[in-house]
Amino acid sequence: MAAGTSLRPALLGLAILVTAGTGGTFAQQQDTEWHRTIDSILGRPGAEQPGGVWRVALPRTDLKVTVDGVELRPAFALDSWLAFQAHGNMLMVMGDLVLQEREVAPVMRRLAAGGIEVTALHSHLLRAEPATVYLNVHGRGDATHLATALRTALQESGTPLRGELAAGGGSGAADLDTGAIARALGREGRAVGGVYSVSVPRAGTIREAGSELPPALGVATAVNFQPAGSGRVAVTGDFVLTVEEVVPVQQALLENGIEVTALHTHMLDEQPRLFFLHFWAVGEPEALARGLRAALGHTGSRPAG
Repeated sequence: MAAGTSLRPALLGLAILVTAGTGGTFAQQQDTEWHRTIDSILGRPGAEQPGGVWRVALPRTDLKVTVDGVELRPAFALDSWLAFQAHGNMLMVMGDLVLQEREVAPVMRRLAAGGIEVTALHSHLLRAEPATVYLNVHGRGDATHLATALRTALQESGTPLRGELAAGGGSGAADLDTGAIARALGREGRAVGGVYSVSVPRAGTIREAGSELPPALGVATAVNFQPAGSGRVAVTGDFVLTVEEVVPVQQALLENGIEVTALHTHMLDEQPRLFFLHFWAVGEPEALARGLRAALGHTGSRPAG
């Protein structure tokens, strides 16, 4: 959950590859022009991220989902997103779309009709009511084709688009002692949508089909905290791991009372091979942050800055 810088934040995913040609449209556009094209078609304003990434948030503010009696805030675990980056004369897109089970089939039909391959479908959390599933997306094409294909698919779901954005549960995390959490975790985050989100990039370079992937394209560990009442917090997110890190991180989480809820891949041709390990717990904030810090110690993450 990566939660890139939001969760990536951070239920289970579906990766797609767009095979449409680009023509000459993108090569003639300035950066701000393709940004505007994407925002206009998707109906949401994007934001510039490090690495030349343009990221559009599509939170499922229409859903009311609970896990173990905790209602999930959109920025905590229901935050669909799409991230675009220029590569030569085309764009690459990656992302994570949150769907209800009944939305999966119609969305997949639209993706197929738009020339998009589906490579994975899974969930991230256990006991979610109603159940949610996640699809990770990866594609190449021009701005108009990519945004149109993705919007057409999203319209088969209840994802709020232009003029449909509902309130997202507050702008900060006032009920959390974010300073104490940051000290225990050893990492600083940011408060948005009533959630404290921490993004932890990996130290090494990650490539997919020969292209370098910045953390904002969904390849950073995401850790999210939201209030759960009575001084407790809920935590969720996902660790981005190489094969040798998977078992040590699992063990560290379990030893600290943090449940492992999913383990899967998101991409088909990344180097090094990556696994995404999702987690869930409700408890005392600093204790959970220390447990997550112990797990991070088994990863090849960048040092805290």
